[in-house]
Amino acid sequence: MLFKQVVGQEDIKHRLIRMVKEKRVSHSLLFSGPEGNGKLAMAISFAQYLNCLNPSDTDSCGECSSCKKYAKLVHPDLHFVFPVIKGNSTSSPVSDNFITEWRELVNESPYFSLTTWLNQIRKEGENKQGAIFTSESSEIIKKLSLKTFEGKYKVMIIWMPEKMNESTSNKLLKILEEPSQKTVFILVSNKPDEMISTILSRTQQLKIPALPQDVIANHLSEKFDKSLSEVTGAAKVANGNLIAGEDQVQMSEENKFFFEQFVQMMRHSYARKVGDLLKWVEEMSRQPREMQRNFLNYAIKMIRENYIMNFKQPDIVYLTPEQHNWSTKFSPFINDNNAMMITEDFALADSHIGQNGNSKVILFDLGLKLIISIKEGN
Repeated sequence: MLFKQVVGQEDIKHRLIRMVKEKRVSHSLLFSGPEGNGKLAMAISFAQYLNCLNPSDTDSCGECSSCKKYAKLVHPDLHFVFPVIKGNSTSSPVSDNFITEWRELVNESPYFSLTTWLNQIRKEGENKQGAIFTSESSEIIKKLSLKTFEGKYKVMIIWMPEKMNESTSNKLLKILEEPSQKTVFILVSNKPDEMISTILSRTQQLKIPALPQDVIANHLSEKFDKSLSEVTGAAKVANGNLIAGEDQVQMSEENKFFFEQFVQMMRHSYARKVGDLLKWVEEMSRQPREMQRNFLNYAIKMIRENYIMNFKQPDIVYLTPEQHNWSTKFSPFINDNNAMMITEDFALADSHIGQNGNSKVILFDLGLKLIISIKEGN
């Protein structure tokens, strides 16, 4: 992937190129920042630039043997680690078991969420979270023990390192402390604060910002062949997240589902219909855990937007027309008395589900808390 194919982030591109030219490439880099800012695309582009045989002052050549292999993600010195789903077997899976699916998705577009990736590899009926398992560390050691095949550097891109369990993290730490020669680790993280501190301290962190609204709008206009006026709303709602912007234009099924579920949950809680709320919990608890957590984070965003609507400042409200129409009536029920309480309850539910708690119990408890919070707030 070429730097010019990465949307925006010109300052970051210049910094990385300068790093190479000045021979200041760290053996362990951490690309961090919010979802949808192009971190993974940037990591692949940087890795390609490191191994390009004829790099220019602004980009890889795109024509040499190394670049052609990078374009297909099949360069022998490029390695990936990413969350996978453990099947019914007792052995822990590794990323290489899913490398074909990974290449297909990344080559289609390197802008995607963890949910999109896990849905790509999740079998029907599975409800397991993705993780980077302990067996992955042995694969990393084995790959990095070999000399470079044909590139200048061996590059290991670890996507979502916050999904490593403690054992995997500790083994990776030992590798980072004593890296192989001409090896570069690029960790790509949405939530670096969820990684162990000792790994953070051994990486050079590059914080990549959210994308500006005009950059997202221009990208959406070009990709979907729409006028800027048609995509301005989607770019605003995206709030710096290119993935969300594309979802808005395409009206993704996940977004529609989340909005419908949020409306139902709020209506049942406001009307204190515990029986209907219980039915809603049954339906939501059947969804994969990652989907449940994504819904809870979507709900936190909706609570925030509804609270902001009360200040009559439309420029800082990020809602689609459909969401806005519904929120016009609902927003008065989210105010100073309960907004923080409701947000904290949703965040706590997300944390508990992330720790493999019983989702039925957690979601029903959340619904009961909502009944009280909405009542106390009005």
